[in-house]
Amino acid sequence: MWDAIRESSIGQIVRLIFRRPDLFPYPEELASFELPASLSRNPSVVLGSRLQNELKKHEGVTTCTEQQDPVLVDWYGATDRSNPQNWSFAKKVWITTQMGLYTFAVYIGSSLYAPSEAQIMSVFNTNYEVAALGIALYVAGYGVGPLLWSPLSEIPAVGRTPIYIVTFFIFTWLALGASVVNSFGGLMVLRFLLGFFGSPCLSTAGATLDDMFAPWKLPYVLTVWSSSATLGPALGPIVSGFAVTKMGWRWSGWELFWLAAPIWLIMFVGLPETNPDTILHRRAMRLRTSTGRSDLTCEADVKRAHMLTMRQIVFDALIKPWEINALDPAVLYTTVYASILYGTYYSFFEAFPLVFADMHGFNLGESGLPFLAFVPGLLIAISGYIVWFRLKAEPVMRKEAPPLYGFPESRLMPAVTTTLLAPAGLFIFAWASRPDIHWIVPIIGLMVLFVSVVIAFQCMNFYIARCYPKYSASLFAANTFVRSTFAAGSILFSKPMYETLGVGGGVSLLGGLMVICAGGMVFLYLYGDRLRLKSRFAQSS
Repeated sequence: MWDAIRESSIGQIVRLIFRRPDLFPYPEELASFELPASLSRNPSVVLGSRLQNELKKHEGVTTCTEQQDPVLVDWYGATDRSNPQNWSFAKKVWITTQMGLYTFAVYIGSSLYAPSEAQIMSVFNTNYEVAALGIALYVAGYGVGPLLWSPLSEIPAVGRTPIYIVTFFIFTWLALGASVVNSFGGLMVLRFLLGFFGSPCLSTAGATLDDMFAPWKLPYVLTVWSSSATLGPALGPIVSGFAVTKMGWRWSGWELFWLAAPIWLIMFVGLPETNPDTILHRRAMRLRTSTGRSDLTCEADVKRAHMLTMRQIVFDALIKPWEINALDPAVLYTTVYASILYGTYYSFFEAFPLVFADMHGFNLGESGLPFLAFVPGLLIAISGYIVWFRLKAEPVMRKEAPPLYGFPESRLMPAVTTTLLAPAGLFIFAWASRPDIHWIVPIIGLMVLFVSVVIAFQCMNFYIARCYPKYSASLFAANTFVRSTFAAGSILFSKPMYETLGVGGGVSLLGGLMVICAGGMVFLYLYGDRLRLKSRFAQSS
């Protein structure tokens, strides 16, 4: 109980304000604490040979042993309770639940706005393209944000939880501001900032879960967590549609504020730091204070002090992922495919009113109900993926060595077997979107589409994480930026496309793109290992 309070943001703030280590003390601050033998000044335990060799690879770098040998602070044994991998299952579930709620709140914020567009056009005297910027700018904001928040969260002195707490606090009050703002320009600025400050859940929540779970257990957790991100935009029009009809366009902003505020409070009092580098960095600081020894440090601090300049950090975060996309076909394919999937998903916010309101007479609230088709599609997808992973992938991963844990292309099999469901679902929706065909038929097409979308994202993300472990964080940030930018654009061009080509023609065009992407998935499954052997960035063995 006291450990949980100590590790939360409120516990850390109390310790900082009152400057009293006896308030929620750590083991190192207790009088009974004994310094482990591994932290002696014995040179044999000072700097590991692996780290020493890694430092020597960098030209012009002076290794630590030429000055004062640092003593590396590490876990106090394999069962150290401070190691997130050793936390109880209940604690891991509690943190995962917070990440799911947090992610859901941010993602639903993008589409809560959708039912308000018609009233915003009337109140602020704008046209459709301008009013649609409310969703587009929000999505663009949470595409840009990870380029900053992802590398910042990897700095040991910063960590992940402070970024969550600070940015989500700002997000919550921006949601309130968007509910009372009286100018259209101000509303659009607030919508972009909402996306930007909500984006750490995209860039860092997966890393938080990775801190706690073994590699062969992580996919189960990521699959469940990502469902909150997938369902959020789908449920937004349902949550706000009826309310906006009755209470006005500002109600969608109030709903986002009411959802975000209690979630932030739960995180403030109950979310600990999970980044192992940050935990060990803080432990080293406490030990230096209690022992008066300046040679105590942690491995992450040694690496950053002797290997990474600010220029290198910026290059790795902002330039390297684009270099890899340009030179590595496998990464480029996953970026393009994810963007098309994401853009297609968000284009339905403009297609649904044309189909279900104009063709079938649904009112504003009812027009969001077809998004419920994504729920059974999601349940089918995650259930099937989890069963497959438990029977096929996990036994192999337990036996094989990291970081590949076996043959990574084999884990694309679920995506390969379901990849044609995406164009099939789109063609069903396209050709059944007619007044003389019952509205349930295009909804069935949506369900079929969603099975493929969910499984494709799971497989591609897992493939990139295992094949490009050194660059995975920056690659995911770049992927989020590209797919969010494309989705923001699709929100603006989809309605003109549907009005020009018709819903059937426009969605059929997207289905044709999905057929091409399906061929790419099969190619990656068959020849991905050869691409990795030729890549300068991928892990080949």
